[in-house]
Order: sequence, then C-alpha cells, then structure tokens
Amino acid sequence: MTQMLRPSPRLLRSLALLLGLAVLLGILESLGHGPTTKLAGVFWTLLFLLALACALDAFWLWRLPSPRVQRQLSGSLALGRWSEVRIDIQHDYPRMLPLNLFDHGPAGPGNRFDVENAAQRIVLRPNRSAQLSYRLRPTSRGDFTFERIEISLPSPLRLWTSRRYLPVASAARVYPDFARLKGGQLLAVDNWLSQLGVRQRQRRDIGLEFNQLREFREGDSLRQIDWKATARQRTPIAKEYQDERDQHIIFMLDCGRRMRSQDGELTHFDHALNACLLLSHVALRQGDAVGLSTFAAEHNRYLAPVKGSAQLSLLLNTVYDLDSTQRPADYSAAVRQLLVRHKRRALVVLMTNLRDEDDAELLSAVKQLGRQHRVLVASLREEVLDELRQTPVQSWQEALDYCGTVDFLNARTTLHERLIAHGIPVLDVRPSDLGPELISRYLSWKKAGTL
Repeated sequence: MTQMLRPSPRLLRSLALLLGLAVLLGILESLGHGPTTKLAGVFWTLLFLLALACALDAFWLWRLPSPRVQRQLSGSLALGRWSEVRIDIQHDYPRMLPLNLFDHGPAGPGNRFDVENAAQRIVLRPNRSAQLSYRLRPTSRGDFTFERIEISLPSPLRLWTSRRYLPVASAARVYPDFARLKGGQLLAVDNWLSQLGVRQRQRRDIGLEFNQLREFREGDSLRQIDWKATARQRTPIAKEYQDERDQHIIFMLDCGRRMRSQDGELTHFDHALNACLLLSHVALRQGDAVGLSTFAAEHNRYLAPVKGSAQLSLLLNTVYDLDSTQRPADYSAAVRQLLVRHKRRALVVLMTNLRDEDDAELLSAVKQLGRQHRVLVASLREEVLDELRQTPVQSWQEALDYCGTVDFLNARTTLHERLIAHGIPVLDVRPSDLGPELISRYLSWKKAGTL
C-alpha cells in the first residue's frame, strides 16, 4: 500500500490566518505601534499549538489501518456494452468516517474504458460493511488488469487527508460484442437471423457429396452410374451420395491498415470479427467446420477448421485480443500460406477493404486460391461514401467531394466486376450489413449445394 499525507483546506486556512497575523505584527513593530510583545507571544503560542495538533493528527492518521476493499468484476466483458462493477468495503472503525474512493482503470496508454461514477464518496458506519457500484464500457478488446483502488481518509481534526493506493488486482478479458451469445444462452438460429434481416431463399437442389460405390439398383438415376467402374466390373455400378454437411469454412481476415476505418463505435476490423463469429455460429449449427487465418497482423494466427459448438469458444479466445495494424495487406503471401496449411476444399471468405490499386495482385492471388477452394470476397465499404453520394450538392467543395466519391466508387466497382468476371463472387457491403449478407449468401449456397 502506498500512502501520502496532504494538508486539508482547514489546515491551509489556519496557516493562512497565522501568516496574516505574522505580517500584521511585523507591520506594527516596524511602525512602533501597539503591544507587539504580547501579540507576538500569542502568535507563537498559536503556532506551537497548531504544530502540535498537526503532528498528533498526522500520527493518528498514519497509523489508521486501511479498510479492506474488494472489486467484483466479471472476467468476460463485451466490447461496447455497459457492465457493472461492485466495490465491497469492510472495516473495523469504531466511529463514522467519510471515505472518498476512486477505482483506477487498467495501466497503459490510451483510454480503454468509458466509466460512470468511478469516483464516489461514502460515510462508513461503525463496524458495518459498505458497497459501491459504478458502470464501465470497454472501447477496445484484449486482456486488461485493474491494479489498484485509490481512497482518501480524513484525520480526526480534519487537518490532513491520507491518499492511499490499495493493491486490488482484477483481470478481465474484453471479447467482441458477439460474446453475449456465449454461455449456453444462445438464441434460436431462426430468431437471431430474423432479427438481423437475413433472407431465406428457396432451395433449388440438394447439396450432396460422394459416399461410396455400390451396385446399381432399381430407382437409381442414370446420372449416378460410374461408367469407369461399370466397365471394370462388367455390371452397372452406381455412386451413392449423402447430404453434404461436413464442409469447411475458413475466414481469411485482413488485419492491415485499411481495416482501421471507423464506422460508428466500431472499426471495420471489429465489424468483420463480429461477422466472422456470427457466421461461425450459424455454420457450426449446420454441422460444418469453421477455421480462421489472419494476415497483415503483428503475429498472424491460424485456427484449423473443426466442427462442434466448442469451436465457437475457441474462436472467441483466438480473436478477442486481435487488433488491426498499420501494415499493408499482402494477399499473395496470405494465399500461399493458406494453401500450404489447408489442402481440403473449403469455402474461403476473404474479408478486406478493396482498392483499385489491388487489381493485379489480388486477382492473381484469388485465382490461385480459387483453383482449390470456393472463394467469397467480402469488401467492406465505408458508410461515409454512401452519405456523400446522397448528399445534395450546393457548394463548390460539396461538388468536389461528390465527384471524388463517385470516381472512387466507380474504380472500386470496376475491380469488383473484374473479380466477378473471373468467377470470384464479391460482396460489396457496409460494415454493419456484413453479418446478415454473409449468412444470406452462405445459406443460399448451402441449400443449392454449390459450396
């Protein structure tokens, strides 16, 4: 515990009065007026008494034990959501004592939390515990440690204030906002998707995958006949199929500088993380395997596709402290790395923010990836672009902004059209719409059997 004694306003006022009295005595003595000797004796007596009172008061306060303080904080917090923190105070003081308390946030640069009522005042009653509470809202993800709580105690004569820093350590992890679905209280998929506006599309065919060869039976379709096996066995051999459920989905997540754009309270990167987790939840409920591969991060991460509800928790714990960087996106290196790590055919969702300068490198990398996997490019579009395009033009500056926006969007659209022309589907969406659009596309391909 660290303790510092500070003079109270009462002590400062007393010293100011004595100083004024000393100045007045000096003036009177210099002018040769008044009974300065008696007044000087009174002054020195008052100064001695004040010094004695200060010493005794400070000694008592210094020896006064600190109350026992505990912080009750959830170990898992959701990004951008308010949570309550409770402070429990226990003490053995025989008399009422006012206490000022302030809970310090995590150490380190930057303001990582918004707080309400973190500094409070309470009167401790004799031999009775007390409780305080305040609210906080994380503004960034990751691991955080709350290390200390600051309290201020007054001395009996109110001449001193003891500021003490109590070591009260609490650890918390801040997860993406999707963390509210964790803990066995998941919403039904249909209700969740309907809240997000996901469009259910009519199924055109049944998604099937090869299971085994067997003899041709009555009722089989001619399309099921394996002609090579039939020629070898000299009897009709048919292919048997089963529902195509065991599919792999891999998210290629761009952690580079383009994902640092801010729309609302969240960055594009946080929107992309939420969309990954949302689609992962839906795909895992459908029996598919989900994995992750990042690029342009400080330390790139790879999570192999696995089925089962436990994969969602593993995915959350893999990405909760992941953040965007100032690095440029190297699509070619990211594709080469993924092709080495994962051989089986999968749906690869590339989540990034495309620019027209990405044309040659991106097209080459995605075409290489598309030879082995089904690829979907999700390109996040800044909401400010839509706002500028719809704003009425009434001035020269607004005309320049409008023309620049339209020119940028046209170049972006040209790149998207070039990808589509090479058989690479593209989602051009605002960050807030990314989750519903991804799920809508996934469900339509799943039902059509084209994954």
